[in-house]
Amino acid sequence: MLPMLKLLGDKKERRVGEMIESLSDYFELSEEEKKEPLTSKNEPVFHNRVRWTLFYLRKAELVNRTKRGVGKITKRGLDVLKSKPKKIDMKFLEQFPEYKQFRNLPAKKQKKKQADLIETTEKNTPQDLLDSGYKAFRNNLVQELKGELRKCDPSFFEKLVVDLLVAMGYGGSHKDAAAVIGKSGDEGIDGLIKEDRLGLDVIYLQAKRWENTVGRQEIQKFAGALQGKRAKKGVFITTSDFTKNAHEYVNTIEAKIILIDGEKLTQLMIDYDLGVSPKESYQIKELDSDYFE
Repeated sequence: MLPMLKLLGDKKERRVGEMIESLSDYFELSEEEKKEPLTSKNEPVFHNRVRWTLFYLRKAELVNRTKRGVGKITKRGLDVLKSKPKKIDMKFLEQFPEYKQFRNLPAKKQKKKQADLIETTEKNTPQDLLDSGYKAFRNNLVQELKGELRKCDPSFFEKLVVDLLVAMGYGGSHKDAAAVIGKSGDEGIDGLIKEDRLGLDVIYLQAKRWENTVGRQEIQKFAGALQGKRAKKGVFITTSDFTKNAHEYVNTIEAKIILIDGEKLTQLMIDYDLGVSPKESYQIKELDSDYFE
């Protein structure tokens, strides 16, 4: 909050995008840190925090929104800067009646449970709290899916793999998309799927419903099979994990082999609504300033 107020201290109007760039430079963020996404929203974490910072400063009337996506420091904001505060946080903003009214903060002392809740919201934006809740639900769902995958029979696992790839847009219909061509007695499948609806290229598949970690030797066998088919693309799917050597090996060969472990498999199932169904949906709305303008 303090760096943002200092940035606006020159009394100029600034767009949110400009603030994001200036503050990311101030905090010396790497490109990876700038792009780190929120789980529950298609927006970088840092962008989201800058927007909430601006929102809170506006509620304390330290900053005005002159038009959509544009902020400018107020006289109160300039007075705060003149007092040279060491830090501006949610507690600091409680001195302003407008902010206190917005937060609906009670005058009396809170009970410990209520105080803990306030402390939690002080350290996190509402988007942070939604995001952490979403992560908790998703992680629990991942563990449940892993349990079901371990119990399913090989023929069902074959169907699941095909269903997932079709849901991801490969091939088109089940009839056109995939053809299982190998054995299923070893709790896995060897198959192929068209990369696109026209069938311009095919991707070879191998899936292992295993408890044990898949090592380099299994990947080498698959790579050899690809070479025998004169194929350059393959996907190896397992319900367990891959060894470090297996990951290193696929980076050294000419064929492009994608490794999908149990964690990635369940994440893809959630993303493409396979084996899961929506339970609740929350729509976040914001003020439409264009309407009032």
